[in-house]
Amino acid sequence: MMKAALFHVAVLLLAVQASPVIAQEYPSKPVRLVIGFSAGSGVDVSARVIAQKLNEDWKHPVVADNRAGAGGTIAAGIVAKANPDGYTLICVSASHVIAPSLYAKLPYDTLKDFTGITTTVSLPNVLVVAPSLGVKSAQELVARAKAKPGQLLFSSGGVGSGTHFAAELFKSLAAIDVGHVPFKGIPEALTEAMTGRVQFTMSPMSSVLPQVKAGKVVALAVAPAKRSAALPDVPTLAEAGITGYSWDTWFGLLAPARTPRAIVKKLNADVTRILVLPDVKERWNAMGAEPLPIAPEAFDRYIAGQVALIAKLAKAAGIKPE
Repeated sequence: MMKAALFHVAVLLLAVQASPVIAQEYPSKPVRLVIGFSAGSGVDVSARVIAQKLNEDWKHPVVADNRAGAGGTIAAGIVAKANPDGYTLICVSASHVIAPSLYAKLPYDTLKDFTGITTTVSLPNVLVVAPSLGVKSAQELVARAKAKPGQLLFSSGGVGSGTHFAAELFKSLAAIDVGHVPFKGIPEALTEAMTGRVQFTMSPMSSVLPQVKAGKVVALAVAPAKRSAALPDVPTLAEAGITGYSWDTWFGLLAPARTPRAIVKKLNADVTRILVLPDVKERWNAMGAEPLPIAPEAFDRYIAGQVALIAKLAKAAGIKPE
């Protein structure tokens, strides 16, 4: 018993001593960054900005590998099965936490097969209406919806999309009865709101900002918990009276579960420093995005909370996994 206990203590001490060495030696070869979406997408652009900066910092390249399809789940399945040594990472979007509510069978466990590194950027959604609607605030929109239950419509970029769930959360917390009209993508959903054929939509800042500035839509509120630098005079939905509302369209970095904590912490520190560099922040601003670095443990907790929230919203909206 005594020998066994001493052996375990020795192993633990060796592991503790090895952690700084692992971090100092990492990376010692190219790092593969898997991206579950096509080139030119928001996820891809943000990932490549980070990869470029890491290439400059490290002696070994970060190779972007686009594996688009099935809402990012193909790429996630690849990374979940990769060797947990820090040399295969994935850049994900909010679709990562939506997938468990859309797909009955995933080739991985969203909560158990990954470890968070950090969220990277937040791309705020904006609640917008057509100027012709004559609505100037979120409160007015809610009042109109309550006066005409079941008659107002909102558009989204598709059933189960981030824009769909952002609106479903608004619908739930505002306690309004409104109809959903899904489209094949965000541009089509935004066009319908601009023309007034639907009454509102929740659109990502990168898509809607030019239309807001051109006066083609009216921005009533932003979805995150704090105001956006891109639209500083537009209140948050929480400020507009939708208590508890907070929704981010976010991107983040994950590694396979059981990746050494020393490597996870090094990645977190290196990426966090990159996210707030002046030239990188300019790239985010051009997208209407903002840096969103957090600790690995906080990212893991956030993912778990979002998976639970999406499951609740999906049930309320009658969305069943397929």
